[in-house]
Amino acid sequence: MRTNDKLSPTLSLTRRLRTTFVLLLLTAAMQALAQQPAQSRVDQLTDAQVEEFYRRAQASGLNEMQIETYAMSQGYTLDDIAKMRKRIANIRSQTSRPGSQTGIRGNNRLNNRGNTGTRGNVNEPSMESGRMLPDDLSQRDDSLQLLPRQDTVRKLRVFGASLFENASLSFEPNLRIATPRNYIVGPDDEISIDISGAASDNFQLRVTPEGTVKVPNVQPIFVSGLTIEQAEQRIIARLRKAGYQGLGVPGSGIDANVALTNIRSIRVTLVGEVVRPGTYTISSLGSAFNALYLAGGPNPETGSFRKISVIRGNRVVRTIDLYNFVLHADQRDNIRLQDQDVIRVADYETHVELTGEVRRPAIFELLPGETLKTLLSFAGGFGDDAYRASITLRRNTSRERQMVSITEDQIATFIPQRGDKYFVGKILERYENRVQVAGAVMRPGDYALGQGLETVRQLITRAEGLRKDAFTNRATIIRERPDMDHENLSFDLGKLMRGEIADISLVSQDSLTVFSIRDLREEYYVTIEGAVNKPDTIEFVNNMSVADLIAKAGGFQEGAKPTLIEVARRIRQDSVGIRTTMQEVYRFSVDPNLRITQFEGGPGTGSGGSSAFRLQPFDIVYVRTSANYEPQRQVHVYGEIMQPGNYVIFNREERIADLIRRAGGLKPEAYLSGAQYRRKGQLVGNDLRNLLTDPGGEENLLLKEGDTLFIPRRSEVVYIQGAVLNQSSVSYKADYNFNDYITESGGFTENARQSKAYVVYPNGRKDRTRRFLWANLRPNVEPGSTIVVPFRPDDDRNLSPTERIGIFSLIGTLAATTATVLINVLR
Repeated sequence: MRTNDKLSPTLSLTRRLRTTFVLLLLTAAMQALAQQPAQSRVDQLTDAQVEEFYRRAQASGLNEMQIETYAMSQGYTLDDIAKMRKRIANIRSQTSRPGSQTGIRGNNRLNNRGNTGTRGNVNEPSMESGRMLPDDLSQRDDSLQLLPRQDTVRKLRVFGASLFENASLSFEPNLRIATPRNYIVGPDDEISIDISGAASDNFQLRVTPEGTVKVPNVQPIFVSGLTIEQAEQRIIARLRKAGYQGLGVPGSGIDANVALTNIRSIRVTLVGEVVRPGTYTISSLGSAFNALYLAGGPNPETGSFRKISVIRGNRVVRTIDLYNFVLHADQRDNIRLQDQDVIRVADYETHVELTGEVRRPAIFELLPGETLKTLLSFAGGFGDDAYRASITLRRNTSRERQMVSITEDQIATFIPQRGDKYFVGKILERYENRVQVAGAVMRPGDYALGQGLETVRQLITRAEGLRKDAFTNRATIIRERPDMDHENLSFDLGKLMRGEIADISLVSQDSLTVFSIRDLREEYYVTIEGAVNKPDTIEFVNNMSVADLIAKAGGFQEGAKPTLIEVARRIRQDSVGIRTTMQEVYRFSVDPNLRITQFEGGPGTGSGGSSAFRLQPFDIVYVRTSANYEPQRQVHVYGEIMQPGNYVIFNREERIADLIRRAGGLKPEAYLSGAQYRRKGQLVGNDLRNLLTDPGGEENLLLKEGDTLFIPRRSEVVYIQGAVLNQSSVSYKADYNFNDYITESGGFTENARQSKAYVVYPNGRKDRTRRFLWANLRPNVEPGSTIVVPFRPDDDRNLSPTERIGIFSLIGTLAATTATVLINVLR
């Protein structure tokens, strides 16, 4: 019965205030969410704009701190600056990968050109309507967007550039070979003169800066600019005049040998489009390739690999074409350099790309007059799967791009132009004259349709005929229609092969399938299970008996019961109504010689008895185990026991106490309260302290195979873990309780769940703290125990400062409103 008293208006007012409080709380939460910051200004920038900012910052010469100060003055926050740093780092990491084509990479050419003021990057951003976009995007108007673009994502390498990136190829001259006879002698060369025979002498002569060598008691001999052979003749002639009569004359008995023992260094200069232009000091035996390698070779972006001039005395003495060396190992252009030679690498004139099914896709340099056939030879020719009938060309015109198809007949005369991009496609994955045969024929596979193989019978004859398991009542042909759909053609293969129906003509892409009788039925098998050595499921073989199957299974196991063998067979024949039996079961007995005697048969066994019984597909043979046969089952006991080791379970009623007695009992140091009993590797919490005095207790478990009993010594340590100030191990004291051990570890931490603390005893049992009224009843602590104090979980639902302010404001408003309402009510 509902009553009205003085408290009823107050309760009703409390309910209304509670509803109002919830509504105001939801309003404050929505306002806090609405005050979340908008998307960062950095997130609104495109990658192209970030790249442009990075370039301008580099070009300005400002340091990183000055750039950040400028950004903050423009309204960017510290978070924005951090995001900008991250985006720039990501873009720089992408541009450092091989084949990257982003805009930041373009400054490399600027540095290599000596800061000429020309940016060598084809991807410089352009301004369109206040936005920064790459040129290839802002200026491209491709009306055929559906066609697949052949431009590769990975940037192609310039052919020949890898020659100068190979660390094992330096073109260093061999200084241990004999001096070439055409070697030009110059200052700082050292010449050795060895006189032997009727007179003996030796001179080591260095060529002076004036170009002479000084032999004692002989006027200076000028040898600079002469070959080593000419210098030898001039020196011997002077020595002959100086007193060495007959020197070098046959039959005089005095010989002279002039050799170059130390060579000088020369200085050559590399200019033009090289990676590292400058003046280099090299051996006087150094060649043009040696100098080019030292300078990093031609600049792949701008330099020519086919027009490299060696200038000597303001005259070009050799024009080097590196393609001759790369493609043909021709070193005729690798001439020996002389002092003050200049090597100039010109700008390339024509670069074209060749990709697709060629052996060496790359960017190639062509000279005037060279044809597409020459370009293909540079690329190693067509690939094995190349479509040679037509080559696709993308050519730049004065306003846009143009597509050109080049036939095979035009290759020899077609002249490439600068910027051409050639693509060689791949042949189709189909055959123009293929037919297939699969299934129950002697040689299934692909065959060529043509004269002598035009019909189904001819195809089967070519496949060496049908197999014996062929299903001849039906075969199928899968044929491709003109619209590339497929249709199925079925026919009686037996009648066709006997000539009773007309032979069927084949067309290209036909696929003939001859079924096997095994394809039209389940896979036949029989199974044997139970007490045999190799239980298995094997393929069914006709005329197999139960004894045959037992022999295939390796015979009986030791515990087999040969007098009880069952065969379960599926019911195949249909019958009227529903049968109560689902399987047919046959039982046999066997003698030691595997002779089976049927003592209980199923329906339809016939008069032949067990000797006529044969297995049928899907039969399952069960070999039972003797009821009294048991393999040995062991348990293990160790620790403070008289006779530790493995023990067999000899009856079904043996328990833990019986195992301890069989092991000779406990040692004096045994601590039965801490005994650990494990089953299947898991610790079973069990208190065995009263096991020997009370064998009938529930703790005295029945033994099972694999059980383990460990009886330790008495532990004198207690472990404290978890939310305590000092996790430690302390010695056990009989007069200490739970709180005393917590004090030993420094007490609880601030985030400790004191009411959830528990103790893990050494025998695997656990005991928790219990709550009674306002007090925590702590568990007892025994030797070897572990005290665990859980941590309080982190509160991941902390309110943000904005939410706290909103809630406090709401509570204050609500309190003022409540006070006003109460005052009005009390009046």
